Amino acid sequence: MLGRPGLSRTGSFRPENLGQNALHMIGNLCFTIFVIGVLVFTIIAATYEPEDPLFHPSTKLTTFLTSTSNATFQSDNTVVKTGEDFMAANQTAFATFINVTDVLEIKEERTDQTSSSECEGDSRKPLNCRDPEVFHLMMKEAIERFKDIHFYRFGKPAPGPEENTCDMAWRFRPKEGKTAAFYKDYRRFVINRSENCTLSVVSIGDYHSGVNARKRKNKNQKLGFEKTSGKQEQVVAALPVVGEAVNDSLPVVESENAFSRGKYLIYVGGGDRCKSMNHYLWSFLCALGEAQYLNRTLVMDLKLCLSSIYTSSNQDEEGKDFRFYFDFEHLKEAASVLDHEQFWQDWNKWQKKDGLSLHLVEDFRVTPMKLSEVKDSLIMRKFGLVEPDNYWYRVCEGETESVVQRPWHLLWKSRRLMDIVLAIASKLNWDYDSVHIVRGEKARNRDLWPNLAQDTSPDALISTLQNKIEDGRNVYIATNEPDTSFFDPLKDKYSTHFLDEYKDLWDENSEWYSETKNLNNGVPVEFDGYMRVSVGTEVFLRAKKQIETFNELTNDCKDGINTCNTASS
Repeated sequence: MLGRPGLSRTGSFRPENLGQNALHMIGNLCFTIFVIGVLVFTIIAATYEPEDPLFHPSTKLTTFLTSTSNATFQSDNTVVKTGEDFMAANQTAFATFINVTDVLEIKEERTDQTSSSECEGDSRKPLNCRDPEVFHLMMKEAIERFKDIHFYRFGKPAPGPEENTCDMAWRFRPKEGKTAAFYKDYRRFVINRSENCTLSVVSIGDYHSGVNARKRKNKNQKLGFEKTSGKQEQVVAALPVVGEAVNDSLPVVESENAFSRGKYLIYVGGGDRCKSMNHYLWSFLCALGEAQYLNRTLVMDLKLCLSSIYTSSNQDEEGKDFRFYFDFEHLKEAASVLDHEQFWQDWNKWQKKDGLSLHLVEDFRVTPMKLSEVKDSLIMRKFGLVEPDNYWYRVCEGETESVVQRPWHLLWKSRRLMDIVLAIASKLNWDYDSVHIVRGEKARNRDLWPNLAQDTSPDALISTLQNKIEDGRNVYIATNEPDTSFFDPLKDKYSTHFLDEYKDLWDENSEWYSETKNLNNGVPVEFDGYMRVSVGTEVFLRAKKQIETFNELTNDCKDGINTCNTASS
């Protein structure tokens, strides 16, 4: 046309082929994007270093290490949950408590053995605390006096220091108890006998006043009165009993032959010391879990380093005993453990003589599964200096996580600390409500917590609590406010109580003080920050009604402004 040659058309640009070509080009583009994505992912996977799982926990870790309550007084990692916190309350075992009618039925069965004949008209005759009539009277009076608890076992009465006194122990738990545990109390009864030989209880002493009834009974000895079946006894035996005498002496290997036949696991070094108690337990339970998986005795160091976040000196403090914080008696009865000092004494004494061998592991990536066939007497895991690869819990990561389970059920809180909790709750007759009030640094930081200071002021608290707690109630206040007189205005409506009101339970005249001093080779033990927070939290949790700071006293977020959704997820 017009002398110019027309454009030649190849087959690929023909109109009938355009749609086909477009599809082919889109396919190639998608494939290219896919290949690039695979390369990027491969590079990230090869170079990625996972963050410390303790401080950025998985859902599984969070379930164990974070509280469902905000009743912590410093930060969320100050108090840890232990095995008994995860035990389901067995309602069958708890349903078989002793009623007054049970005591009356027992008394009626013994009508042919009435003890009034022992009086024989002489009301001045010394009281026989073993007399069934005295026993029945004491049980009946205890049940009727303490209406907010259920009784599960009464021990046989023991003579008190005066002729008209008898001491009796009992196992109980609060009627509205939420934890799977039993408690033990023993009190002194003053009993009067009238001229016609009628017996009556004049008074019942304070918590743990009946010291002559404290003696721990043989587990196979059936004394006193309880109503449980054999199956229920098995359930009860697996539960903590707070208030019993504690026997947390160190285990000793019986003989050279027994030591030489044993298999042991020990963790040495690492960066776990002086970290938070959360961190310590996450690592310790990894070691204990591996020992159980390998069917070996765990050689453990009972001396801890307490992190500065719990100390009055604001410095890390070495030399703290494991038994100050946890129930070593339960641990040594339920698992195979040895103190490392005793172990090394025996090892040095018999290792060469008996040809005991050691298998050294210096890489946390060597899994417990790879060690299951090791025959050496001792497996020693040695950790280096570089954090976080020298944390013990790294052993339980990766494929090991699904094989080695942390045995949380073996670790309970110190029964000496729980005995203080029991004493405080008993002084309040187990009939109190509690309020957790966070102030301190958070109340002063109005950028992150703009309303907290005002919402936790006395006037605001009175207004908020009036629809939550009845007037005149005992109210335990768990707070980090150092000046408790700040809350004095609440006394017009409630009978307020604070932790330091009960400092006689850990001062130099207390049972706790003398027992921990003995554990510490005669050196007095400070009731440190972790102990205070642990006791205060447990008292808070045993109240009939618990009011928490965040969500109930203020609309501010627990972790600061705009974090509420994150905290709840």
